[in-house]
Amino acid sequence: MQGRKNYTEKLFPGFRLSDRIPKENLYRRLRETLDLGFLYKDTKELYGRTGNPSIDPLVFFKLLITGYLENITSDRKLMEHCCMRMDVLYFLSYDLDEELPWHSTISRTRQLYPESLFVTLFNKVFALCVDSGMVSGHTQAVDSAPIKANASMESVVLKVPATSMDDHLKKVSEENRETTKKHVVTVSPAHVSAPAHELKRVGKHHQNLWISPVRPAGASRKKARLLSNKTHYNPHDPDARISVKPGKARKLNYHCSMAVDTAEGVISHIQADFADGRDSQYLTNIGLKVQNRLRKNELTMTDILADL
Repeated sequence: MQGRKNYTEKLFPGFRLSDRIPKENLYRRLRETLDLGFLYKDTKELYGRTGNPSIDPLVFFKLLITGYLENITSDRKLMEHCCMRMDVLYFLSYDLDEELPWHSTISRTRQLYPESLFVTLFNKVFALCVDSGMVSGHTQAVDSAPIKANASMESVVLKVPATSMDDHLKKVSEENRETTKKHVVTVSPAHVSAPAHELKRVGKHHQNLWISPVRPAGASRKKARLLSNKTHYNPHDPDARISVKPGKARKLNYHCSMAVDTAEGVISHIQADFADGRDSQYLTNIGLKVQNRLRKNELTMTDILADL
């Protein structure tokens, strides 16, 4: 006989989340281990004394931790995910019948808190890892990856100088005219230093770049644009930079670097930079910051591993 489950949603007054979450569950262990009570004191100066109550600072940072652990970067998707997970609700100290904060509240709170607060939280959690014996300190591994910016290559525009080109050339001409009156200089006639066939070859090359007659099947037949960080930027995200990795398309990215302690894989430092810089340019600063953080926890770094 074929069975069929008949489901009717019911209200269970005696239901408790703590009875349904296994003791070895990650979020239950985090709730029992991670003490974020210091955040109330560190964020007190950021709030006024009147108005509607804000989101609990502990809940906000626990949501960020959940987003990191679940690899969710969208606030809207994060809230949708959390409301379907009993272990996450228990971690956030919410019951099944309680409504989670609105996703826009998460975005506004993130903009409210200064960078120093996030650094303070990172340092205190890192100190907890040191106290638990999870950090050796002597060997740190550093690597980086491009992080896609929330901006499109289709929206980049040409950088425009503060003054128009005509005004600039007019000003330069006037300055040169005044200088010539004071110092009479004999200028030889201008001449082209490259042979005619070389100039023709360069001109043809530039023409081919614009026309782009050879393109992959299905590609757009629009003229190719020569884009560079020196000539173009995205007005919606001016800090984003055009970057490209072998075998991948050109995108607007950020450069994210991370240092990890090799003992248990604990993150010892993370920072974001402009994507048009090389790994070697940021390595020195990363090494100094990691060394300083380890020194405050009475640890010494002897080796650093990096893929440059």
